[in-house]
Amino acid sequence: MSSYLPLFPLNLVAFPYEKLNLHIFEPRYRQLINECLEERKTFGIPAFIGDRVQKFGTEIRVKSLNRRYDDGRMDVETEGVRVFRLLQFQKLAPGKLYPGGEIEYVDEDETYADDVRNELIGQVKRLYGLLKMPFELDLRHSNCISYQLAHKLGLSVEQEYEMLTIRTEGERQAFLLRHLERAIPIVAEMERTKELVKLNGHFKHFDPLTF
Repeated sequence: MSSYLPLFPLNLVAFPYEKLNLHIFEPRYRQLINECLEERKTFGIPAFIGDRVQKFGTEIRVKSLNRRYDDGRMDVETEGVRVFRLLQFQKLAPGKLYPGGEIEYVDEDETYADDVRNELIGQVKRLYGLLKMPFELDLRHSNCISYQLAHKLGLSVEQEYEMLTIRTEGERQAFLLRHLERAIPIVAEMERTKELVKLNGHFKHFDPLTF
């Protein structure tokens, strides 16, 4: 069953459950956000990649208005709700300044394999260990960990969009795991090279060789 949704295309991929802070300055999107605040309605962020609006996006809820400027600009806190498929895009929604479109919501399948999930979490921690960065996400009580991890593993916007189109949590976890299996050896080599560069910048003492 299709629905009509106000749209805010952006050159990014938003995910369900994601917290996203937006600075709203264009008059058309100020109109959109004001309506969302007044009428408690949602809007959609379809990804804008390669100079065109893509077919998948995420429904967004405005959680709070953090600041309204004298000139009408706004800072708002939003949260992703669910994935939709864009059936028809309109540059102007009827009687509005902003775009809109016919959409259908995509059913979410949260099934996954425990062994893949555990391996994914282990590889994420390994990546952060190589980068000497703290890993602060608590994944213990969440089924859809792929959405929590998506922006934290160095994916390109095209890869993030590809992940958004995957319907099952298990397949998304496997997608991220394959990415890490390719990325971690590269990161490990880069970190080893950085250490060698550091060493080459200092005096070193070598014990004499015994033949």
